[in-house]
Amino acid sequence: MDTATPPGSARLIFRDATDADAPALVALIESAYRGDSSRTGWTTEADLLEGQRTDEEGVRAVINAPASRLLAVERDGELIACCQLEHRGDAAYFGMFAVRPGAQGGGLGKVIIAEAERTARESWGVREMHMTVISVREELIAWYERRGYRRTGQLTPFPYGDERFGIPQRDDLAFELLVKNIEAL
Repeated sequence: MDTATPPGSARLIFRDATDADAPALVALIESAYRGDSSRTGWTTEADLLEGQRTDEEGVRAVINAPASRLLAVERDGELIACCQLEHRGDAAYFGMFAVRPGAQGGGLGKVIIAEAERTARESWGVREMHMTVISVREELIAWYERRGYRRTGQLTPFPYGDERFGIPQRDDLAFELLVKNIEAL
C-alpha cells in the first residue's frame, strides 16, 4: 500500500492487518487508551474507563468482516498505529484508531487519518467519513475538528454493563457522531 512520510520520520507502511497481527494490535490499542502506559500519550481514556478497550476476538472480527479493513501502520518494521475502516453506504466509518503513546504528538495521527480518508474515498467512492468519540473527550474532539470533522450532536449511549468496552468510571458517558465530507479532498 502507499507510504507516507510525516516530517522528521522514517517512511510509513500502510497495510491490511491479518489475523496474525491481532495480538500486537490489541497490545497497541490497549497501550494507547488504557492503563498507566496510555498516560504517556494524550489519547488516554484511563480516567474515564478501566478494563479492556478491545480483545483479540474483537480485532479479528474487524479484520474479517465484509466491507471492513483494519489498517496496520508500520515504521522501520515496527507496528506503531492502526485504524479501522468500514464501508457503510455513502460513508465510511473510522474507528479503532490507535497510535503508540510515545509516537503521539508529532504529526503522525494527521498523516494516518489523511491516508485513511484517501483509502476510503478511493476504495469505496464514499462521500463522508463518520466516527464516534466519547462526548466528554473535548481535547480529542477538538483535534478531530481541526482535521475538518464536525460535531453532529447525535449521541449514542455508552454500553454500560458490557465490560468488553471497559468499566466506566463516570455515569455521563456517551458516543457522539462526528462527520467529515471527504468527497472533494
